[in-house]
Amino acid sequence: MAMSCKENKQDAQMNTPEEVQKAKEQTPDVADASFVDGMTGKAWNNYLQVRTALVESDAGTVQTVAGNLAESFGEQRAELKSLAQQMADSDDIEKQRELFSQFGQQAENLFKNGLSEGTIYKQYCPMAFNNTGGYWFSDVDEIRNPYFGDRMLKCGSVTETIEK
Repeated sequence: MAMSCKENKQDAQMNTPEEVQKAKEQTPDVADASFVDGMTGKAWNNYLQVRTALVESDAGTVQTVAGNLAESFGEQRAELKSLAQQMADSDDIEKQRELFSQFGQQAENLFKNGLSEGTIYKQYCPMAFNNTGGYWFSDVDEIRNPYFGDRMLKCGSVTETIEK
């Protein structure tokens, strides 16, 4: 199934600096969700900070907050810890985006099963990763695409709403 965010790809890439700034201001810094344990809640908050840094195409901030994300996990979550640490170790924004996508796939059950109150939105961009698509999680239903940042800020859709 082929999808695009806009009929004209050039239109999809036009975001004025004012639109980008407004989006940054409207993106909450704190999740409106509660989790069954502190580790999952801390991981969720760090995940959201990584997502925001990717939306802003800020590789340096991704490194910092991904390091915090890695510290959220003990050895029982070694794969998640490793993916987060790889994000922290890379200064290549595109590599960080790939690792973020892999992290989201691995963390999906943790976030879904750990949610005790609130709402999480699973979102999807069909154009990410050379049109193979990519998912991410958000605490708001408004699309802020971590895979394209300000190039296609609003490309994507909510594919699932997880509520408790």
